Amino acid sequence: MILFVQILQVLCALFVIAVVLFQSGKSAGLSGAIGGVADSFLSKNKSKSVDAKLARSTKWVGAAFIILTLALNLM
Repeated sequence: MILFVQILQVLCALFVIAVVLFQSGKSAGLSGAIGGVADSFLSKNKSKSVDAKLARSTKWVGAAFIILTLALNLM
């Protein structure tokens, strides 16, 4: 059982690393070069963008990693 949880934790850690590396920086693109007007215009559909999906998956996989770490600590 411990081996299975350790394998899941390693896979989860690799997935977190990959997802974080795929995300773009906060100052990337047009919104970093020009200020507020472009940012408010381009931020209408940010929840449907690839970066938003990557950020959401980072949160979920990070939470799973923490839960697996705590489970391994208690075993």
